[in-house]
Amino acid sequence: MFPSTGSNGLYKAPLSKSLLLVPSALSVLLTLVFQHYQKFFTYNLQAVKEDFQIWRLVFGRTVCLDLKDTFCSSLLIYNFRIFERRYGSRKFSSFLLGCWMLSALFDLLLVEVVQYAFGITISSLPSGFLGPVFALFVPFFCSIPRMQVTQILGQFPITNKTLVYILGLQLITSGSYIWIVAVSGLISGMCYSSSVLKVHQVLCVPSWLAKIFSWTLEPIFSSAEPSNEIRVGMGATVDIQRQQRIELLDRQIMMSQFAQMRRQRQQQGRVINWNRLLPPLRRRHNANYQDNGQSEQEAPPPAEVSEDQVARLMEMGFSRVDALEALRASNNDLNVATNFLLQH
Repeated sequence: MFPSTGSNGLYKAPLSKSLLLVPSALSVLLTLVFQHYQKFFTYNLQAVKEDFQIWRLVFGRTVCLDLKDTFCSSLLIYNFRIFERRYGSRKFSSFLLGCWMLSALFDLLLVEVVQYAFGITISSLPSGFLGPVFALFVPFFCSIPRMQVTQILGQFPITNKTLVYILGLQLITSGSYIWIVAVSGLISGMCYSSSVLKVHQVLCVPSWLAKIFSWTLEPIFSSAEPSNEIRVGMGATVDIQRQQRIELLDRQIMMSQFAQMRRQRQQQGRVINWNRLLPPLRRRHNANYQDNGQSEQEAPPPAEVSEDQVARLMEMGFSRVDALEALRASNNDLNVATNFLLQH
């Protein structure tokens, strides 16, 4: 039920791994051991506005003081790691930094609006790295394809994105005023993704700073490349488990065909016949496709591939040959090509 974005764990996602380990460890320590230090990590807006304690914005918006919020936000960060693998650590960190700063501004504005409209004075908000987590729902909704897994009562579809939305709903209902943090995070995500006032060019991580972190912190939080073994996922019902096993078998068959054709290409210098690997994509995107048994000579010429899309796939770590073949097979559908390459 999680997004079908590959089962490579935290491979090529060092920033996501650091966001999982460091804030979660601090949250557990502050809750169980160093409880008398929790006052320094309280997201106290009154102290920020009246006493100009700006440091509370940094401490209060980094570590969760509620273990339920820590658990839900960690699960969401793990699922959103796909964006770091897709766009790279620097762009992903720029998005998080920009949304973190924008959501802090929107937090203050929304608190003032609530006080002016309803006369409710809000002195503090839930602590933690919640604003950027809610902001990640914007690219998740816009760019991750939705695939149905099963149905409940024959009418309500369950997709690969359902559990992520349920986690977000659980997080947004865990506190009294956490909805303010959620709304400000969503607004900041939309502003950053839509390039309003060129925010993405202003609030970004400089290249020299990204190189420093790449040299110092990336070796600490990097993960080894996973093995080719794929484990069967556990579903909530027997039907979901059966569907997962069917998808697992399909993936294994496709991967074996892919490996065999790679060996043939290396030995004979031929191009992989993606029509055999991805016939559903060809039928969906090629209106002239009429017969599965057509020979390669009778097939229409492949669609031209955008160099920008090839460059984006190469930035994720894929070779140019694989990027070209995936884009041709998916008829220049970047999302479909990315998901296939990440899964294989």
